[in-house]
Amino acid sequence: MSAYKEITVSDEHPLLNREGMFYKEFPSDYRQIRYFTLLIVQKAPAEIKEINLLEQQISEIIKNAVKHGNKCDKNKKIKVWFYFSNDEARIIVEDEGEGFAKIHEWNDFHRNRQECLRNDDYERLANYVAYTTEESDDNDGGNALFAAVEYWNEGVVYTNKANCIGVGRKTVAKGQGLEIS
Repeated sequence: MSAYKEITVSDEHPLLNREGMFYKEFPSDYRQIRYFTLLIVQKAPAEIKEINLLEQQISEIIKNAVKHGNKCDKNKKIKVWFYFSNDEARIIVEDEGEGFAKIHEWNDFHRNRQECLRNDDYERLANYVAYTTEESDDNDGGNALFAAVEYWNEGVVYTNKANCIGVGRKTVAKGQGLEIS
């Protein structure tokens, strides 16, 4: 296992267990991503909303499914399962696309990026500012995934087909207040 956070690939990972979760299905309409996200986040208790960070993270996952997975084809659906408690958020998003074929390449890129940051090697870091592929547009750069692996402290996991992602975040109570780990 890497000392750096990375994306896991497994059909059997607990973060992909849909049991006891709410379910919504949406068309791949890029203009309505914020609305879809709000429909989901409204179920979350205030204790885990964290000044819109939860909303932002869920929006990015849905955006990736609509844009990269379903190529904004409104005839294709995204399926979203979600669960919230006072100390946990879990989301599963599945699209009808071909899947994120370059997960291992992205993990290597991210590992190198983290190594540069850890070693204060900012000259070399210039090579790892944005992860792009031949399919990327001017607005792509892997920033949503960089943030996701840090935010979702229970992990980021794709199915083997890589068209379904599961993420989880737990809060940890420490001292007097509630702190996010």
